[in-house]
Order: sequence, then structure tokens, then C-alpha cells
Amino acid sequence: MDAETLLFKLRDALNTHDIEAFVACFDENYYSEQPAHPARTFQGREQVRKNWASNFEEMPDFSAQLIRHAISHDTLWTEWEWQGTRRDTSKLFMRGVMIMGVEEGKITWGRLYVEPVEVSGKGIEGAVAEVMHGKKTS
Repeated sequence: MDAETLLFKLRDALNTHDIEAFVACFDENYYSEQPAHPARTFQGREQVRKNWASNFEEMPDFSAQLIRHAISHDTLWTEWEWQGTRRDTSKLFMRGVMIMGVEEGKITWGRLYVEPVEVSGKGIEGAVAEVMHGKKTS
């Protein structure tokens, strides 16, 4: 399976909540990391199953929009928007980038930069003051 076909299979499995089709996209020894959250690193397809089966159970209306993608050799560069309603009626709204390695029609590694969307915030000046200059703003 080529990388683009695999990507669309992954997207479709997310949107139909087909855990078997979703997990089938990953290599048995898949390696996942979230560079902004190093403690979330894991290895193995079974952890993918555990994570996403739980997500599908928690959010029956979960949806994933593939905004953009590019393929460079054996690497998928993807931008996503995820939405859903949790059982407690709170909303999930996340956006970000996932970069994934593909070998022999399976995702072998991933680097996830997907974060909750901050709908209202400090604006760009407040963010620069806090992040770049260490100044707390309200």
C-alpha cells in the first residue's frame, strides 16, 4: 500500500471509529513520541489500540479532519483537526501536525504535535511576553 492510500485509510478509520482498521495501519513495533510532552512516548501497536479504543468509547461523535498533507519519500507530513463531545458533554477541539514514517505499508513511527485549541487567550503580544520574555500576563 502506498503512503497516501495508508493515510486515507487511517483518516477513514478514525472517522468511522473502526479500531481494527485503524490499528492495522500501524507496525507492530510502532514508536510514538510527542516532543512537547516527552513522558508520553511509547512503543507498540497495542498501546495505539488501547489509546484509541478508549477515545472512541469516550467520544461517540469524534471526528478527524485531514487539513493538509505532503509525502516525502517514506514520510507523511499531516495537519489535523480533531473534534468530539466527551460523555460528560465537555468538548474536545484539537489541531496540530503529525509526522509519520511509513515502511512496507505500515506506520512505523510518529511525532505528534497536536494540542488543544486555545479559543480565547492573551493574543500575540501577551503570548510573546510570556513565552519569550518570561512575563506573566493576565
